[in-house]
Amino acid sequence: MIKLPLLLLHGSLGSGEQFKTLAAQLEPYYDIHTLNFSGHGGKPFSPNGFNIQVFAAEVLEYLEQRQLDFIHVFGYSMGGYVAMYLARHYPEKIGRVMTLGTKFNWNEATAGKEIKQLNPALMSEKVPGFTKLLAERHNPNDWQEVVSRTAQLIEDLGHQSLLKAQDYAQVASPCMLLLGDRDGMVSFTETIEVYKTLPEAQLTVLPDTAHPLEKADMPLLAYFIKKFTTQKID
Repeated sequence: MIKLPLLLLHGSLGSGEQFKTLAAQLEPYYDIHTLNFSGHGGKPFSPNGFNIQVFAAEVLEYLEQRQLDFIHVFGYSMGGYVAMYLARHYPEKIGRVMTLGTKFNWNEATAGKEIKQLNPALMSEKVPGFTKLLAERHNPNDWQEVVSRTAQLIEDLGHQSLLKAQDYAQVASPCMLLLGDRDGMVSFTETIEVYKTLPEAQLTVLPDTAHPLEKADMPLLAYFIKKFTTQKID
């Protein structure tokens, strides 16, 4: 059986290791690929910067190195934004796009809200267990630098969103936008707005699901991914 190639893209402060459970569900059906964006999961920081454009270029480099001309993409949170950016600017490389918990509405107000949560000192005080996890996940990189650079990335998106309504309207890839019904970071409003703007899209709500990837029902998520990538779209 020839397996469809499927790339899993992690979110901010995350790494490809977070997809182990989901990958296990999907591996019987797909040629699974994961990667770490620079600065994440112990991968060195890129000299080219720490932003969506650099992460997208790293995906293209990954595909070229493995001689993958075409691939379906599932992106969680920031990974979904990277996937959508790729679908907009490199449609010949990207098949179907699935996003989960991806924040699409970036402006100064929404960015400012997220940046407040990305204070290393405050995080160490309020969520020491999480910061310990970040230290282990990004070793030998300094987790505090990963957090600080992520805050800067979000601030830049707040000043200049890379994907606007006219960009989504030009995405040729069929897309499925997934959102947990208990996601406290991403709103239904912004997700529905993008869903309505995309030429070929589906909207799926995961029940009893908060924003963290680990909160998602992996068998259910795998089911929707399989359903969407194999169904015929008129």
